[in-house]
Amino acid sequence: MTGAASSHASRVEVRQVFQWLSYLQYPALLVAFGYAARPLFNGMDGMLDAYNSALLYAGVGVGMSSLQDPARTQNRMSRKVWEDPRKGRWMLWLLSVQALLPIVLGLLGAALADSATLSQMSLGLVAFGLGMIGLLKTAIEMREHHRLDRRASARYRTAAEAEA
Repeated sequence: MTGAASSHASRVEVRQVFQWLSYLQYPALLVAFGYAARPLFNGMDGMLDAYNSALLYAGVGVGMSSLQDPARTQNRMSRKVWEDPRKGRWMLWLLSVQALLPIVLGLLGAALADSATLSQMSLGLVAFGLGMIGLLKTAIEMREHHRLDRRASARYRTAAEAEA
């Protein structure tokens, strides 16, 4: 095997490993859901601590989703969103707000919190927002890979234009 072929084979394997690792998002999100639901069954005892843990695990879970291969979509609805330039742009704006709002609120909350519990909850919001930034990065790449208007124009270029 040549060096280039070996390099390409290992790159594909590494990409596949990251794709498999991205599935760890599901257990992390299940743990987050468990923490979020726990106060409902405990008479709301320890609610802020449970919600802080839920935000931390949700942030890790959402962040793990950024390891997936952006050349693939997970379902038909996702493919339809990323193929349409307007829907994709709208989704990127929505994800941007969902990423930046928790970070800003968390940083403000950490600076202004009177108690350690509220400060910890604020840091949980920051962790969730950072996970959303990872998801936003993957969404940007998915949009670039799947936009029909960009793929159609690339199909009609000549070989000389494609090399330039």
